[in-house]
Amino acid sequence: MRIFITGGTGLVGSALVDALIGRGDQPLVLSRDARWAAERLGPDVLIVEGDPQEYGDWAEKLDGCHAVVNLAGEPVFGKRWSSYQKDRLWASRVNSTANLVRAIGSASSPPRVLLNASAIGIYGDVPEGEVTEASPQGDDFLASLCGEWEKAAKPASQNGVRVVLVRIGVVLARDGGALRQMLLPFKLGLGGPVGFGRQWVSWIHLDDLVRVFLTALDDSSLEGVVNATAPRPVRNKELSKSLARALRRPCLFPIFPFLLRILFGEVAYIITTGQMVMPTKLQEQGFEFNFSTCADAMNDLFRQKPMAQDESDMEELA
Repeated sequence: MRIFITGGTGLVGSALVDALIGRGDQPLVLSRDARWAAERLGPDVLIVEGDPQEYGDWAEKLDGCHAVVNLAGEPVFGKRWSSYQKDRLWASRVNSTANLVRAIGSASSPPRVLLNASAIGIYGDVPEGEVTEASPQGDDFLASLCGEWEKAAKPASQNGVRVVLVRIGVVLARDGGALRQMLLPFKLGLGGPVGFGRQWVSWIHLDDLVRVFLTALDDSSLEGVVNATAPRPVRNKELSKSLARALRRPCLFPIFPFLLRILFGEVAYIITTGQMVMPTKLQEQGFEFNFSTCADAMNDLFRQKPMAQDESDMEELA
């Protein structure tokens, strides 16, 4: 398949590009910096120079592609949510998606499927109770952003395109994502849960997330909202302990939420709240996760063998 991709140089995008090349597909990656993208992704990837936030000549390259994968978006975590930053977050997702849909509508040979990234933040803070694809949208900034992001993608279906809205959970990867923010204090022996660690974390191993996208590309029966999360969400405290065990480090020092709010402002909301999101639609389709427990995911990422139970218990008592 010939697949047009935005956000192809990011954590998820670059892993997906590698997987597509490995199975014989031809990715076309849209990037504002073609030279840098080519260096990052290698010679087997076709690079299209352009900015998805601005409709331009890049749209012609989408014509004739079998699929479009939209992963473009300014990182949500890392900068305070000033009015300016919120506008950037909005434009990088909503405007880019609207331009992709416009390009799809103008194509003489449109793609068969649009996979549009979204996030489980659309559900808002749900302290208890399972969340499925049928659960309502939340009412905070991130929920509104995700809602408009998805809304911008849906008109592609008017051109006979199958639209899949992939609501991504907390991505566990060794070299990026949420773990990058957590690694240093744990390696220093200063890691611990956020507050009491009661908030739910709906996570997914990067390898499984890539497999979700590949499945969504290939399975013509998969359509609409899809929760891309592992089937066993964990409390923040359990996630922290799993990381500590994989690194052979203690998990003793809680991070107080008020400190996060001082450091990150409104962004801290992402860390201090959560939801127990279930991949109901994927499970109904028979999708099998390679990493269904957080401990297995952590051990894989950090290449550690699981500890014996008595060793684990001793560390928790330390």
